[in-house]
Amino acid sequence: MTTDVNPDTESLLFDVAGRLERAILGRDCPAMVALQGDRTLVLSDYDYLRDEPAAAAFEQRAAEKAREIHTSRFVFAVPQVWVDTDDTVQARAVSNHPLREGEREVIAWMSYDAHDGVDYGFVPYVRRPNGEPIFAEPEVFTTAVRPREQAPGWTLLRALTQDGAEPTGT
Repeated sequence: MTTDVNPDTESLLFDVAGRLERAILGRDCPAMVALQGDRTLVLSDYDYLRDEPAAAAFEQRAAEKAREIHTSRFVFAVPQVWVDTDDTVQARAVSNHPLREGEREVIAWMSYDAHDGVDYGFVPYVRRPNGEPIFAEPEVFTTAVRPREQAPGWTLLRALTQDGAEPTGT
């Protein structure tokens, strides 16, 4: 991954992506967040993709833990199915159903560092005919990103920054 991501954040990203890849190989699809502060804490949630209230509840619980350990950095990741449209990316939860035309599976991620800000990216993957996923390296968006409030990690980020400023991505 060639990026300007802080090396400590990059290391945390590779840890979270690796954990999530192993979960996907085991046919699990949890949301996962690694919080780094006084110590490193990794949390996961299997209900995250069920609906927006479940997702928001997990991110609020993660924010509580993040405040407890004085988090200065986190990486939030979740498997999703993406469809690229003209100038946006539409996302939906992964499922056991085959992908529709134009869809692709990814691990969507957001990283936050108190000194370096926010980065957004994804880990693309494809499946062999037997269903085994093959993962690529994490990629970082190099253009401005304007996430919706439902974007993975948004609620956690807002809860930690609490200054009312709109988080912006690179």
